[in-house]
Amino acid sequence: MKQWVITFIFALTSTTALATPRIIFDTDFGGDADDLGALAMLNHMHNRGECEFVAVANWNNERYSLPAIAAINQYYGNGEIPLGTRKEGLWHGAWQYNKPLVDALGSPITAQQTPSTTEMYRRLLSKADDNSITIVTVGPLLNILSLLDSSADQYSTLDGKRLVEKKVKEFVVMGGQFPKGEWEWNFNGNMPGVTRKVMEKLDVPVIFSGYEVGQAVKTGESLNQLEKDHPLYIGYRHFSEHAEWMQEQFDGDISANASYDQTAVLYAVRGLQPYWRLSPKGIATVNDEGGNTWEETAEGEHRYLILTDAKAATHAVLSAMLGEDTSLNQTNGE
Repeated sequence: MKQWVITFIFALTSTTALATPRIIFDTDFGGDADDLGALAMLNHMHNRGECEFVAVANWNNERYSLPAIAAINQYYGNGEIPLGTRKEGLWHGAWQYNKPLVDALGSPITAQQTPSTTEMYRRLLSKADDNSITIVTVGPLLNILSLLDSSADQYSTLDGKRLVEKKVKEFVVMGGQFPKGEWEWNFNGNMPGVTRKVMEKLDVPVIFSGYEVGQAVKTGESLNQLEKDHPLYIGYRHFSEHAEWMQEQFDGDISANASYDQTAVLYAVRGLQPYWRLSPKGIATVNDEGGNTWEETAEGEHRYLILTDAKAATHAVLSAMLGEDTSLNQTNGE
């Protein structure tokens, strides 16, 4: 009997470990505050054992973007998480919240000291178990295209496409609008054709969290109750004041903001829960301008989230962003 119990506990523990999502987060950190919220979520979820936060791939080549990501991870006790970034054409945008975060928190690293996203992806995927990685993309997809187009190297004899097919369980992509959309930033990214090429090359399951999902889940205003030196307060307030599309409603406090990226993270880690259901299988076709259409077919490997409980999703996103700071009053629908 004792041996049976030990065997059962071991099997249960092993199953739980296998079920823990292993997440690589691909972000355009620094523009919209939802990337900051999503990064905070992943750090808290990793610290609670809900997921394994494997790495961050950064699309944004703003000079302080990568240092800000490193600073946030370090703030939450996860400074060892591997990073990769785009390095070409570094620039500085004072309206982005990256530099205020670096100024407040300090940063252990610069973009120049960090491997490229392709090198990071290939190194980590080559060591991963087959069919074990979930890649969550919340920005334009150039990093993924570069990975898919990569050649065999010192890390793997497989080219990028075959490496992804072997190691990646699924992609969770924040982008598009479903079932049909004319233009969306992550699908366009001022890089015509990138998303189209990715979708044509990618041969693993993809779950889309579209614009319409994040737009219905508003968070931000409750963050006004945080201490002024909290990174979420610093980032969200700077964003509310300086982002061009937020300035009109800025009144001195953090404004409500759509939770586009957080919804993708919430699904990737916790699944459907009570928040949404999945569309039938189909194929999302993306044009060069960043618009998309949907064809339902049982042969497709694409599905998209359909929001079923915005209030529950909003509360879950806010709680996950704050981690232990869940005692804040729920205001304005948050």
